[in-house]
Amino acid sequence: MTSALSHIRVLDLSRVLAGPWCTQNLADLGADVIKVERPGCGDDTRAWGPPWVADASGGASRDSTYFAAANRGKRSIAIDIARPEGQALVRELAASCDIVIENFKVGDLARYGLDYASLQTINPGLVYCSITGYGQDGPAAHKPGYDFVFQAQGGLMSVTGERDDRPGGGPQKVGIAIADVLTGMYASIAILAALSHRSVTGRGQYIDMALLDCIVALGGNQVTGYLASGKVPHRYGNAHASLVPYEVFETADGHVVIAVGNDTQWQRCCEVLGRADLADDARYKTVTGRILGREALTAEIALTLRERTTADWIAALEARGVPCGPINDYAQVFQDPQVQHRGLRVDLSRGDGGHVATIASPLRLAGTPPQYDRAPPLLGEHTAEILRDLLGRSPADIDALRDAGVIGLTRPLHAPAG
Repeated sequence: MTSALSHIRVLDLSRVLAGPWCTQNLADLGADVIKVERPGCGDDTRAWGPPWVADASGGASRDSTYFAAANRGKRSIAIDIARPEGQALVRELAASCDIVIENFKVGDLARYGLDYASLQTINPGLVYCSITGYGQDGPAAHKPGYDFVFQAQGGLMSVTGERDDRPGGGPQKVGIAIADVLTGMYASIAILAALSHRSVTGRGQYIDMALLDCIVALGGNQVTGYLASGKVPHRYGNAHASLVPYEVFETADGHVVIAVGNDTQWQRCCEVLGRADLADDARYKTVTGRILGREALTAEIALTLRERTTADWIAALEARGVPCGPINDYAQVFQDPQVQHRGLRVDLSRGDGGHVATIASPLRLAGTPPQYDRAPPLLGEHTAEILRDLLGRSPADIDALRDAGVIGLTRPLHAPAG
């Protein structure tokens, strides 16, 4: 079966998370992603363990699970781009690629002749995506930054965490690197849009992605509400600014999330709770009324929910079509029958005989579904293969490049490709 992007080749000069997340999306959809890494050490996140990916003996490999989470489906070539010979190899590869993606500091790749201005002269159809913290221009463009910084600076932490007037109140980051992941997803969309434009015009283009831009955009309804009213949003903890009840409640043996999104669901929720008094109360019949009466209403609901177990409440609420659920840890997530049915765990064999479990792509295309043909690569695993097959280098040429320290090899030079 032909994959959606099987005709596309990507030169991935990115590392850590935002760029690799983007290129893993493209790889899952069938693109040939060539990941360029530093000989000897590779992507920074290879060393971000424990936990480590298992090797052939079941012990720890030299690659972290963090790296594995964002690099499935790619081929790794180890090239020293600080060397003129390495830069020449990357330029040759770029000439035969559709996409280049990088996340170096602003201006760094221009020193090597690997910026968009340089590469588009040899490949006018090239779609070139740069990912930085603050973008390519502006007073902060030169600054470094990590996901945590942008969760803070971009406003997300101002609306995340328990309310200031409650125990544990104060700003809190999200438990995943959401600015990185979000930027990788936005970058995937931008690249696919640029490819579509190229199919009509024949011209590539430059894409400037910034973590700050993406995390501010994530604010969505919170930000537009502020722009309209001038009222700065604040933290609601596990509650919702615009819906009630829509939060975590204690039960007899744990917790349950109830998410009532409209007036019909509210009436059904009251039926399950056995609280006709709340259903009939004129103060709470509409969304607006429930928001205005939030404190008193949620206190009443909380009292009732403590009377039965989480499982009891979920069964009863689901039977009446009221959105709800347990709070699962990740062990429980992968025991969930729906998660198992959807095949969200994908186990892959690595080139060193080890194995790694990864998470299936949520991009479910009926005609060209994601393919999982390659495990996250070993450092330099495909160096010889790529130089031979794409650039026409002979074994002697590859030997000379290796001996000069321009490239790194993982597999024996003359091992079979694949």
